[in-house]
Amino acid sequence: MQARRILAAMALLSGLITGVMAPGQTGKASPPTGTGPLTVLSWGGAYERAQQQALFAPFTAATGIPVAVERYDGGLAALRRAVAERDVPWDVLDMTRSEAMAACDAGLLEPLPDDLAAPAPDGTPARRDFIDGAFGDCSLTHSVFATVVAYRTDAFPGRRPTEIADLFDQRRFPGPRALQRTPSVNLEWALLSYGVPREELYRLLSTRRGLSLAFARLAGIEDLRWWEAGSTPVELLLDGEVTMASGYNGRFFDAMVNRDAPIAILWDGQVQEHEVWAMPRHARHAEAARRFIRFATASERQAVLTRFIPYGPSRRSAMEGVTTHAGSGIDMRLHLPTHPLNAAGAVTKDEAWYARTRERIGELFRATFGDADHTP
Repeated sequence: MQARRILAAMALLSGLITGVMAPGQTGKASPPTGTGPLTVLSWGGAYERAQQQALFAPFTAATGIPVAVERYDGGLAALRRAVAERDVPWDVLDMTRSEAMAACDAGLLEPLPDDLAAPAPDGTPARRDFIDGAFGDCSLTHSVFATVVAYRTDAFPGRRPTEIADLFDQRRFPGPRALQRTPSVNLEWALLSYGVPREELYRLLSTRRGLSLAFARLAGIEDLRWWEAGSTPVELLLDGEVTMASGYNGRFFDAMVNRDAPIAILWDGQVQEHEVWAMPRHARHAEAARRFIRFATASERQAVLTRFIPYGPSRRSAMEGVTTHAGSGIDMRLHLPTHPLNAAGAVTKDEAWYARTRERIGELFRATFGDADHTP
């Protein structure tokens, strides 16, 4: 196996609270005295563009509080340093739930108020409206995304990949592969390719045998390109440098619809994960951060976000508002990872398992496949 490192610039890390207008109101609320720009750490690319249109610009229009966005590619190193030095440049963090759980356990995040989320439009209490597991001590799930495999539709004449095991079958489906430089998802896919049932994945990964099997399967991929920035797998596919790549379903959708990319998504084996809002310790604009989280998790805002990128809302009431893509008119319900047709072979990521084992598994992964230029 020959791995080529992909270097990414890292910046590691409505019913609304008083002063934020409810849906249907007009005018602009005045920002609190002394409130500067709210700085949000997000993931860039198509995802950030969707957030700008559905969340950031509307929040500024409703409150008068400007939103500045900085780029994030995962990891906790920068957050640890910032909290230790009490010099935290961000107010709101857009994180995966597993990293938020680890950061919360390490004392890097602020606990969130129990009543932070607004009720549903019909008055249903928030905790009954959100999906299971949405409320963490320091985080609140705002959407469900999936890491999937996409492939070039012109790469395999006469056949198409239909199951996740095809990712590892370079005889029937030849060509270089691109995978994210992380144990997460790769380990699950490796075991699925052996026929391990989904409900047994994390039990087996908790054993030396399970990890050995997974690492061996990954090491057997010829011409494997590792990626770190979320935009990289799309570019590798478009440039023809790889025939199959892992990545986020929303980014692949954006390339297919807005760039007419000759790629398709393999939904089998998709690994679903919660994406959450969190607040770092010592955030400079804590009040504005809480106002933003309440605003961004309102049912209306979640539904509007799906008009720009196909991530599943975390509120049941928001699902009722999912309609079409703002640019193309495509029915977005069919492109959500949570749609029954797409979710038939899905794996729900065991984020508690990753939060508990991330250091040990990460060390083993780096020892086997090399390290990136940052420490998780």
